[in-house]
Amino acid sequence: MAADEREGHNLLPGNTPAGAPSAPAWFKAVGRGLLRATGLYANWSLMTQGPLRADGWLRSFREGRAVDADGRPLPWITYPAIEFLSRHVRADWEVFEYGCGQSTLWWTARVAKVVACEHEAAWAERIRPMLPAGAELLHVPLDDAGTYAQTCARWPGRFDVIVIDGRQRVQCADAALTALNPRGVVVWDNSDREEYRDGYELLTAAGFRRVSFIGMAPIFNAKAETAVFYRDDNVLGL
Repeated sequence: MAADEREGHNLLPGNTPAGAPSAPAWFKAVGRGLLRATGLYANWSLMTQGPLRADGWLRSFREGRAVDADGRPLPWITYPAIEFLSRHVRADWEVFEYGCGQSTLWWTARVAKVVACEHEAAWAERIRPMLPAGAELLHVPLDDAGTYAQTCARWPGRFDVIVIDGRQRVQCADAALTALNPRGVVVWDNSDREEYRDGYELLTAAGFRRVSFIGMAPIFNAKAETAVFYRDDNVLGL
């Protein structure tokens, strides 16, 4: 938070810095009254407390990148999905990701192995220097043969999680059936999009069930949806 933001934030009730004298009750009441009279109280509350601030949405909106309140990378999926995955992720997992970026950095900080597949060479080279030794980033251009989508199938039965958040998503779902281990799950971002219905139905026909996480995501002021597709006895305990 910038110094001027901190100054205005600390003047109002409930935000007195530790060790500083508390503002008089009348001063707090006047502050609330002025904000309400000008119609700004809701704005002030949203900016200074609650999930938009705590989850890092305000910072991500300002910076145009998926980060938490402290500037650490977040996946660019819905906050309910991030919260759920954060509670269940295990250090021994192996994850395959279609698309790379902040989410790749988030996963590599939490699991044993990450393999990411990216179709844009320039973006892959921008992300590559940020990755630790436990991550593998593959640049696989798009082609008519579906080479990009089939990339995860190079490792049959290996992955605990496959993240579908790139291109050719329906074909990626088909390849995921080969690359997932028996307890593995698929995390599918933008799962409200009708254009991917064939992929959802493909996973359902293969015995997967679906739970959808709907809510805001980093950066944009809109609701979105991220789904997890899972079978019995899965790594998430669903």
